[in-house]
Amino acid sequence: MKYNNPIYRSDQPYRNVVVYQYLRDRAGKKGYCWPSIATMAEDIGMSKSTIQRALNDLEKRKYIKRENRWRADGGKTSNLYAILEVK
Repeated sequence: MKYNNPIYRSDQPYRNVVVYQYLRDRAGKKGYCWPSIATMAEDIGMSKSTIQRALNDLEKRKYIKRENRWRADGGKTSNLYAILEVK
């Protein structure tokens, strides 16, 4: 099997590659998904702090874009993750 995704050829730590691929697998046709950090940690088998570190790295390196989602009453519900094209 050949893996064409450039993230495999990057210098990303393993945690970043796993979290990025998880988000890509969960994203719809437009490249968005919104799993909680707790859900990601449970599904992937990593700690919440490791997931958070990976998300921060991926956002800083422009692999993903993170936006807060809010309830009508102003409370935070979750993050929306946009998968950016990796070159």
